[in-house]
Amino acid sequence: MSRAVVLLSGGLDSTTALAVARQDGHELYAMTFAYGQRHAVEVEAARRIAKAARVADHVIVEIDLRVFGGSALTADIPVPKASASAGAIPLTYVPARNTIFLAYATAWSEVLGARDIYIGVNALDYSGYPDCRPAYVEAFEKMAALATRAGVEGNPARIRAPLIQKSKAEIIKLGVSLGVDYAQTTSCYDPSPTGAPCGECDACRLRTKGFSEAGLKDPLEYPAPRTATPHPAP
Repeated sequence: MSRAVVLLSGGLDSTTALAVARQDGHELYAMTFAYGQRHAVEVEAARRIAKAARVADHVIVEIDLRVFGGSALTADIPVPKASASAGAIPLTYVPARNTIFLAYATAWSEVLGARDIYIGVNALDYSGYPDCRPAYVEAFEKMAALATRAGVEGNPARIRAPLIQKSKAEIIKLGVSLGVDYAQTTSCYDPSPTGAPCGECDACRLRTKGFSEAGLKDPLEYPAPRTATPHPAP
């Protein structure tokens, strides 16, 4: 059985990508990053998901991107609770995050002899991050072929992004068809100390929109929507 490395954040998309890699017939090797992110509850979610999926190995890489900051996820910057302006890259973008993650995954794939690396990036219902686009994935694959022994010897890793052209609703429907338990996943960028989603950040809105458009109920519980405080009569 061929091996595949899967970048597993514990979120909806990466968990679906893991299920796709299993359907494709691979032996699964999951890689998760504890990078100093505000929403560190996703690491525990990834542990649960990897265990349930019975992956061959699950490594959690500890790096601290807080030394650079520059993101609402790795610095003392409030997580936005409204969509960014059209064309603007939101404050939740973590500089070069997917490039860092894919570099680690490429190194591990060489050691494992794995030809396939799965990443759950999406370029339709997403936050506008530049490292989630098809052109980026294609460029990284070409770079990895040039920069690795496996590539030079004619066995370059293939970057698989099976969700990149799917809407969030399509991703959810696919995951459900593959038996994904979305109750085990987390998406929120600003969860409570107990891990409960805020329901207001970009990630929460994209997730709830996807479930709504898929005609399915999100198994996560969200807080009741805030209501405006009425002004006293003059």
